[in-house]
Amino acid sequence: MNTIVRRILLCILFPAALMAVSCTEKPVEVIEYLDVNSNTISGNWQLDSWNGSALAEGTQMYIKFVRNDQTYQMWQTMDSFSDIPHYVTGEFNITTDPMNGAVINGKYDNDEGLWQHSYMVKDLTATEMTWIAVDDPNFIQHFVRVESIPYDSEM
Repeated sequence: MNTIVRRILLCILFPAALMAVSCTEKPVEVIEYLDVNSNTISGNWQLDSWNGSALAEGTQMYIKFVRNDQTYQMWQTMDSFSDIPHYVTGEFNITTDPMNGAVINGKYDNDEGLWQHSYMVKDLTATEMTWIAVDDPNFIQHFVRVESIPYDSEM
């Protein structure tokens, strides 16, 4: 009789213990990384952090990529002495480098020259991406996708 009771208890307790363990495990988050091209980065982005630190209060940078003609519009207060953003336009290009992967570079309109750096585009998802300067791996910018840009309708 003792053996029968033990077997019944094991049959009841073993599945219950398995369920308790499996219910406490967190689901594994799967991050879907995207191929880097003008289609996948097209849209509105906000600079979220620079070299691992949040931007200083009042500092902003938004960039809008237009895939059809590979142009961009940028609004930024990083080199401004006021809260009014500096508005810049230009063209961008994405290439694939065997050593660095996807690399974005650009030039400014109105003869303002080339971007200071070319950037490796890393960890592109539907909502964020990281840029690392090809010539300075400590120069890192993290962007998040945004629905709209506050200054877009003003320009």
